[in-house]
Amino acid sequence: MEGFVANVLLVDDEPENACSLALALEHSGHRVYITGDARAAMDLMRRESIQCLITDYQMPDIDGVQLCLMIRACPRLARTPVLMLSAAPEPVEHQQCWSVFFRKPVCIEELIEAVDAHVATRLTVGPRAGARVSLRAAMRCGVPAASRWAPVKSACWP
Repeated sequence: MEGFVANVLLVDDEPENACSLALALEHSGHRVYITGDARAAMDLMRRESIQCLITDYQMPDIDGVQLCLMIRACPRLARTPVLMLSAAPEPVEHQQCWSVFFRKPVCIEELIEAVDAHVATRLTVGPRAGARVSLRAAMRCGVPAASRWAPVKSACWP
């Protein structure tokens, strides 16, 4: 099976929620980064080339909608596909900010298909044969998400 390899950023204040998604995405051949909050996500997106963002809606401090608005306000990041996840119904306000809304529990296959579809125009097709879950991804799941990235001031984040 052929697919797209993308740098995917997962943003969730609950590391165990991001862990299963990270493992599934890495198994599909994608590179996965995890942050525990919106500020860390913006800092990471300033430093790394991220082709797709998957964020939880309900997070303390800055929620997923506010993160989407911050990304859309930054010219370099504005076209990044954003997949919003939530146990709550889709918020009506700012629906145009995210690309796709998934209600939890999310079907992993549908999520991977959405990632592939949204990054397809930017990445070349390559084989995923032999893709395995990396030890790096498994280890990241055991480390608190907020501690993985050193804060760095972003041009898109005041």
